[in-house]
Parts: sequence; structure tokens; C-alpha cells
Amino acid sequence: MSRIGKQKYTISEKTEVNLVDNFIIVKGPLGELKRELRPEIEVKIEDNEVSVNPTNNSPFAKALWGTFASHITNMMQGVNVPYEKILILEGVGFKSEVKGDKLVLALGFSHLVEIDISKDLKVTAEKNRITITGIDKELVGQFAAKVRMKKKAEPYKGKGFRYEGEIVRRKQGKKNV
Repeated sequence: MSRIGKQKYTISEKTEVNLVDNFIIVKGPLGELKRELRPEIEVKIEDNEVSVNPTNNSPFAKALWGTFASHITNMMQGVNVPYEKILILEGVGFKSEVKGDKLVLALGFSHLVEIDISKDLKVTAEKNRITITGIDKELVGQFAAKVRMKKKAEPYKGKGFRYEGEIVRRKQGKKNV
């Protein structure tokens, strides 16, 4: 039994949740999110509460039960308060800037790295700090991971991208004998 799936989630005043065909649509002051439901999951909206239940007793349906409950709560939270990820870029000569709908990075390669920014995200770059904001938690996290993959923080000097608050364990390096 899913502990997350068993709970009933209260819909806030500013939020509107609807079921249309096989989609759940969540509207709020910051925007609208839409997600397709799987046939293994049943969503009920009653008395300003959302509940999620599996339609059968298969292991796959049980796995999706808590997952879809989390997706729906993330959607309800995101349309009220935007999600934010902050990446910190460390390294001499490493630069980042937003040009139009692209994030342009100078990461020590022979060329500049350009990453397209989705229209649903707001990305700002000041000095060595990139802030990614949006109402879709998955989209924000996926974009942050995509940017971080371009140059992960290495363990010797700590150069590269790291999340704010992330601790990069440093290695000692070569020893003189």
C-alpha cells in the first residue's frame, strides 16, 4: 500500500483541478498544467479534495499509485508557488549568460555551449549563478540537470556546475614523494 497514494490532498482556494477525458488539468494564479492519466490509475475530485486509487491490484498499478499522487501534488503546488533551482558555476574563465531564448556557456571548451530554454521556464544568469524558475517541477529539474551535465563539478579543484547547497567532496590529488 502506498502511503503517499492513500492520502487525500486538499485543493487550495486559488487552485482549480479538473478531469477532462484522460487528462488532469490544474489551473492556478501562475498558469496551467496538464498531465495524461494512465488507465491503471483512477483520480477522484470530491469536496475540494483529490484522491488517487489504483484500478487493479497489479504491481505496476501499485507503483504508479504513489507516483501519480506526487505528480498531482507537485502540479497543485507549482501553479501557486514557482519551483526554483540554482546552479553555481565555479572555475576561472567560466561564464554564463542568457541571450534571447538560449543559455550561452563558456566552459573552457574550444566553443561556446548553447542550450535552448523552454518557453515555460525563466532562466537568469548573474556572474556565476544561474537561476531556473518555472511552475512545472519536472521541467525545472530536467533543465537544471541538462545544464549541469555539460560540466559537472570535478573533485580535485571543484570546477564546474553544482547545485546551491551541494557539497562536492574534494580529493587530495598527487602527493610529492
